[in-house]
Amino acid sequence: MAGKYFEELSVGLVVQHQPGRTVTETDNLLFTALTMNLQPLHLDAEFSKGAEFGQRLVNSIFTLGLVVGLSVGDLTLGTTVGNLGFEKVEFPRPVFIGDTIYAETEVVEVRESRSRPQWGIATFEHRGRNQRGEIVVRARRAAMMRRKPA
Repeated sequence: MAGKYFEELSVGLVVQHQPGRTVTETDNLLFTALTMNLQPLHLDAEFSKGAEFGQRLVNSIFTLGLVVGLSVGDLTLGTTVGNLGFEKVEFPRPVFIGDTIYAETEVVEVRESRSRPQWGIATFEHRGRNQRGEIVVRARRAAMMRRKPA
C-alpha cells in the first residue's frame, strides 16, 4: 500500500507531495459545469475581464479537491476508511488558469477511535501553493485510517 497506516502518522509529520499539477482551462470548465456552478467568474472570460482580478478564477472547490488528491498517493492510498469531515477551509489567494499547484500535508492530530478500535483518526492540514510559493488553499481534514495488519 502506498498510503500510511495509522501507526505511521505522528503529529508534526510534513509530507511534500509530488508532482505538482498545472490547472487547465478544461479542468476549470468541466468541474464548474459538472457541479452546476454557473458563476461567470469561472466561465465567462469577457465578464471576468471587468471583475477584480481581470481574468477567470479557477473554481475554489476544484482547487481544494486537487490539493487533497495530490496527497492521496503519499498518505491515504489504500489505508483510509473514509473522510470524516473538513474544517477551516481557506482560500487566501485566487488560482488562475495556467497556475501550477503544489501540495504539502502536515499531520496535526492523531487519536484512537473510541467507537472503532480497529481504526484510528488522523487530522491533516493540507496546504496548496502556486508556482510563486503563495498559499492558495489551506484545509483541515479528519480521516478514519486503517491500522497495520497484525
